[in-house]
Amino acid sequence: MDNLLGDNLRRLMSQLGLTINEVAERTKLDKRTIRGILEGSKRPHPRTIGQLAQGLGVPVDELFIDPTRLLYRRFDRQTNPIVERVIQAHPELFQDWTTAEFEELYSRFGTGGALTEEGVIAVAKKTNRRRDLERKLAILLETNQAEVIEGIINLLYEKVRAHPTSSVGSSPHQPT
Repeated sequence: MDNLLGDNLRRLMSQLGLTINEVAERTKLDKRTIRGILEGSKRPHPRTIGQLAQGLGVPVDELFIDPTRLLYRRFDRQTNPIVERVIQAHPELFQDWTTAEFEELYSRFGTGGALTEEGVIAVAKKTNRRRDLERKLAILLETNQAEVIEGIINLLYEKVRAHPTSSVGSSPHQPT
């Protein structure tokens, strides 16, 4: 059986130079629980996984990511060094970003290679607009307008599927 959680916990412990006792101290979890995760004999509750991630200072998804994907992350970060500088210079653009959003940003390339500073900012703003729309949509789908919203989305989706090249990216004021 695959023990991705245990393997990643072991990897993080090694990176951070932590013992089981130190992990227990940081996470406020019992040492038996930590040993069980490492051995793959315990299937922890989501709350336990959250405590583990918080105590180790990593996002929860880091505990479940295939370690081979981490190689891609390092490669993408090394090939796109401007991204880190933009993140440091404009932290307001990256508030509450997920690991997946950062991965996507680092993996992007502009015309001719790595992103420019302007390209990183443009991608960050576009991602933030998408996140805001997704948040608003989630709220609307919990209201008494959910059926109307669902109908509108389905109509737009069918329009895009029927004419994928003419609909995608066109302005609402341009004829399709």
